[in-house]
Amino acid sequence: MLRGFYTVASGMIAQQRYQEALSNNIANANTPGYKADRATFRAFPEMLMHEINAKQLPVKHGMKVPTNRPIGSLNTGVYIQEYVPYFNQGDIRETGIDTDLALIQENVPDENGSFFFAVQNEAGDIRLTRNGNFTVDGEGYLVTTKGYYVLDNNQNRIFTDGLDFTVTPDGQIETDTQVSQLDIRYVADAHILEKEGNDLYVGPTDAIPAHAAYHIQQGFLEESNVNALQTMTQMIEAYRMFETNQRVLKAYDESMGKAVNDIGRIG
Repeated sequence: MLRGFYTVASGMIAQQRYQEALSNNIANANTPGYKADRATFRAFPEMLMHEINAKQLPVKHGMKVPTNRPIGSLNTGVYIQEYVPYFNQGDIRETGIDTDLALIQENVPDENGSFFFAVQNEAGDIRLTRNGNFTVDGEGYLVTTKGYYVLDNNQNRIFTDGLDFTVTPDGQIETDTQVSQLDIRYVADAHILEKEGNDLYVGPTDAIPAHAAYHIQQGFLEESNVNALQTMTQMIEAYRMFETNQRVLKAYDESMGKAVNDIGRIG
């Protein structure tokens, strides 16, 4: 009986955390370049139940032989093992704003591979992002909307000195005085990256394969890959699963109450 309480409670906690992940996806449905989180469920170790008994042998002194018969497995609950971002390319939307850059993947040889912009956070560390919603700060540098510097292929900040610049499909930023090359990073397995907040990812990068291809489209943005309708449906399913576990927990509680108040009093 008590094991049932723990099993049902673990199911409720897992659905609650799943609901939180789905809510975060919905909240970022309009965030450029946002990658939806997927929750992976995992069961706690199962227990193999056995029937332990004794068999009476038809002999003179009535010898008994112990028996051990497998009944089946008993699951001890479920939990969310991790959240894995889904790095499928989002839809491309035209904005007409020159500082908006869409990083479009043409050929990715690895199943979970992905390209990223390299930016510099407030601590001076290099981070990755898919959000190309850039702007130019008061000093003339190309930055993200959170103020992180966009880097060139020499890991230097890109100075545009205003909004009058052109970005070529291969990632060159051309102004009246200089030409810079965007630092585009490649990760063969993007699932190993960790979300750091503010649309940033942290993790190791790989050399760009010779047959991999991408292009930059100025005046466009990659939208979030969150499917709002599907996510709302999943939220309803998670809520119903939570309610189901809640009803089972209530039934366990009523059974335990009868065992203590009724059966215990009779004894």
